[in-house]
Parts: sequence; C-alpha cells; structure tokens
Amino acid sequence: MNPYAAADVDAAVHAWRQWLAAERRCSPHTVKAYASDLDGFLAFLARHLGGPPDLAAMNALAAADLRAFLAHCRTRGLAKRSTARTMAAVRGFLRFLDRRGLAHVPAAASVRTPKLPRTLPRPLSEIEAAAALGAIQRLSDTPWIALRDRALVAVLYGCGLRIGEALALKRSAVPLAEALVISGKGGKQRIVPVLDVVASAVAAYVGACPYDPGPGGPLFLGIRGGPLAAGVAQRQIRRLRALLGLAESVTPHAFRHSYATHLLAGGGDLRSIQELLGHASLSTTQRYTAVDLSRLAEVHRAAHPRAQRRPGSDGA
Repeated sequence: MNPYAAADVDAAVHAWRQWLAAERRCSPHTVKAYASDLDGFLAFLARHLGGPPDLAAMNALAAADLRAFLAHCRTRGLAKRSTARTMAAVRGFLRFLDRRGLAHVPAAASVRTPKLPRTLPRPLSEIEAAAALGAIQRLSDTPWIALRDRALVAVLYGCGLRIGEALALKRSAVPLAEALVISGKGGKQRIVPVLDVVASAVAAYVGACPYDPGPGGPLFLGIRGGPLAAGVAQRQIRRLRALLGLAESVTPHAFRHSYATHLLAGGGDLRSIQELLGHASLSTTQRYTAVDLSRLAEVHRAAHPRAQRRPGSDGA
C-alpha cells in the first residue's frame, strides 16, 4: 500500500503498471522508473493537499496544482530532463485514469514542461573505437574477464546493441550465426548481422570462460559466474575512458551511437540503419545525419584552402 495514495488511487497505480508492462510492453526497468516518478508526484500531492489523494482529489486537480509540482521539482534541483521524464509519467497516468473513466484532468495538457535542448549523439571516432577494442583487455589480469570485456565491446559496437540487449543474450546464441534476432524496446524484434570479428571475439571469450550456465543462461557472466551486471560493464568503460583519455560521453551506449554514425558515414541509408537499431521512428535515426554533417564540416574546415586562410588576407 502506497502511504501517499488513497486505496482507490493505489489500485489505479497498480493497474497502470500492469498496463504499461502488458499493453505498452515497457521493460521492467521503464515501468519501475515511471512508477518511481509517479510516487514522487503522489508524495508531493499528499503534502500539497493535506493528505493522500483519492480519485476525487485527482479529478479536481487544476493547472495551479501541476505548476506547483513543477516549482517543487525546481526547488529540489531536479534537472530539466528528469523533470520532463517525471511529467511524462504523470501525464501518462492521468491519461490512463481518463481512459478508464476514473478521473478527468484536462489541466495536464495545458501545463508546459521545461523545454529541453536538442542534443546530438556523441560517437567515438573510428580510430577511437578501434583503440577501445584493442585496449579493453588491458583492464583485467584475469584472462577470461579480459576476453569477456572485449567480446562485450565488440557486440556493442559491431552489432549496435543497447547494453541491456547485449546482457540479455543467452549462451545458446553461441556460436554466433550470421545474424542475431534481438528483442528491443517494447518487445520489438529486429535482425542484426554479425561480423566475423564479433563472432570471433565472443567465441574466444566463451572458450576461456570457466563457467557453463547452460543454453538458457546468460552469455555474459560476472566474476562469480552469475549474470554480468550493467553497473560492472559501465565501470569497465569508465576505466577504459581513463586509460585512453576518452571523453566522458563515452559510455556503453556511445558504442551504439558510433555503430550508427559509422554506418551512415560509410554509405548506409537511413531506413536500413533504422531497422538495424530498432528505432520506431525514422526521426530518431535522422539525428545521426546531423552528427555526420558536423563531422564533414570539421573535415571541410580543416582541409579546404579557403578555410585555412589567415584573417585579413584576401587571396585575390
């Protein structure tokens, strides 16, 4: 029982979470994040309204109440992106109540959230990606762990997987075929080709790994033989950053950005890259065209004779 919600709202939250998982096919991580954001909103309402809100109180929410919550988020120092995500969860829950006929809160659509700056993916260069693949093994004195880390980076960069997708691979996938069937966000499946270098890196790791989790067990294992935690993989990438002097933007997800950017630079078309990444919308994939144009502009400035002229010279 949520201490910040009346019984009817608590039941609605439970139904909403089930709907997110079953109908929207959100991952457990996404459902947990949305629920946590909503809990923060309900805790605010409990203080703001003088008690845990019930459905009648939810139905009576006005724009002023939602703006007060946004002010509360700013006072807490919540980042704009975090505030926007929280408001997305709140709006989603209120829409769910409306569809179920439990409450109608038109004010939710009228309250603006902070405008977020449009950020571009920050990939590694091809030289940096190659260096990362070559150096990752130097981070561990345990041979099979070193091979595991190299295989993971090879999968992230060579197949463009999200870290969660890579860690969800099963041992039954080995030996890797010419393509993998990946279940991505929302349970959407896609087919991803496997490069020989990726298959070789994974085979070398599996051959050296002292544990056999069975066909249904995870491909990537931790030092004690359990599933490799995402936090461990992220820590290894942080250590790799320090070793190679890479930017702080280099995370496990940056290898996926690099995969897409390098495919585009090599002549890949947007629709094919969209399929490979599993993006629901082409507009998401189109961000990489801006990255590639930015790279081309840098090359142009460095190489074009007119860009290299000294200020004040007319060159005529």
